[in-house]
Amino acid sequence: MAIRYFISLPDPAAARASGQFAFRSQGAGGMAEELQDALRGEGLFERWRAGQEDPDAVDPALGATDPDARVDGEQRDLRFDLMVTTSLPGSVFKHRMRLLAGSAWELRDVAAA
Repeated sequence: MAIRYFISLPDPAAARASGQFAFRSQGAGGMAEELQDALRGEGLFERWRAGQEDPDAVDPALGATDPDARVDGEQRDLRFDLMVTTSLPGSVFKHRMRLLAGSAWELRDVAAA
């Protein structure tokens, strides 16, 4: 079952500065693409896993992907809003968001898609 997450990045610059795996895009559309790629593919997860002390001990469930994930981005004043539709478990989705934005994001709402 797909879930729709409504995410806000109140300070996009803080999200871009959140670490090694942080967003690189300057605009809402670019960040939406980066997140969509992170949900659809294994690239971000594999880069993160390779940097862990014991990569083989990482729970493989965190590497789940959703080839049908969709992310739309919109700029509102200075913040970016992302609408994410995915069937990934919430724990996997939040893990990817923490990798990309650290703590510089807010979960505004969740609804069935």
